[in-house]
Amino acid sequence: MSEITVTRVSEIRLPIEHGEFQLGYYSNSLDDKEHLTLHMGDIANGENVLVRVHSECLTGDIFGSRRCDCGEQLDHSLQLIAEEGRGLLIYLRQEGRGIGLLQKMHAYNLQDKGHDTVDANLMLGHAADERDYTLAALILQGFGITSVRLITNNPDKIESLESNGIVVNERTELQSFANADNSRYLTTKAERMKHMLQVPEIGARTNEEESHEPQSAD
Repeated sequence: MSEITVTRVSEIRLPIEHGEFQLGYYSNSLDDKEHLTLHMGDIANGENVLVRVHSECLTGDIFGSRRCDCGEQLDHSLQLIAEEGRGLLIYLRQEGRGIGLLQKMHAYNLQDKGHDTVDANLMLGHAADERDYTLAALILQGFGITSVRLITNNPDKIESLESNGIVVNERTELQSFANADNSRYLTTKAERMKHMLQVPEIGARTNEEESHEPQSAD
């Protein structure tokens, strides 16, 4: 394979709830997706920069799905960066741990039949996690960032960045955003995918309980 390139095509000022960020738009030679960055403060040629590498989750990031904790992780990471006044969030378009939105929806239907997130992906012919963080490392290198404090609970993310030349000097833990709809999902991440998080005891919602919930008039 030829050398992978990533190019920042455009950047704008983006004031959001947590403060004023710069939104960057990237093209690359690895896939046909548009990856993004949100950064605050002077991070160029920085060391020990606070960084979150976040994979796209339409259902959680946009619609606030309670089936995962992605939306809360995104919001909390931006809050941590804003509180420090300096840092970078890389938004990779890797929906459904890299399998895409449609396959993720198929996996959700399998989960509703009793399979966990890992087995659902495997039953659809995918790996448990197909994400790749090469582009994240290249984006960091483009800023001149050589070492980071990574906001993550995922050891694979740390290993991937370090294998691509980025020193992870510290891990900033993300709290467990648990609820009755995502407790099994979080437990699977901890037990089968070795994510470094503690999942509180919360009873998972059963299909029978869901069927007796009142339906919204909307």
